[in-house]
Amino acid sequence: MPIFEYRCPDCQQEFDEIRPFADRDEPVSCPHCGSRRSERKISLFGTTGWSSGGGSAPSSSCGGHGGFT
Repeated sequence: MPIFEYRCPDCQQEFDEIRPFADRDEPVSCPHCGSRRSERKISLFGTTGWSSGGGSAPSSSCGGHGGFT
């Protein structure tokens, strides 16, 4: 199940909830104050790692070989 981020307008706290995608916009109780007015935030995600597409080997300013022989 996905993790959704919420913000409580009453106590200003942010929290995460694991819930089914279909229930993402249903009311959820704030774990800090108990309010049921929490709003789902727009979440961004990112990944790190190497790209498999194109690119070139790193080069060096010490000569024409870029450190590779």
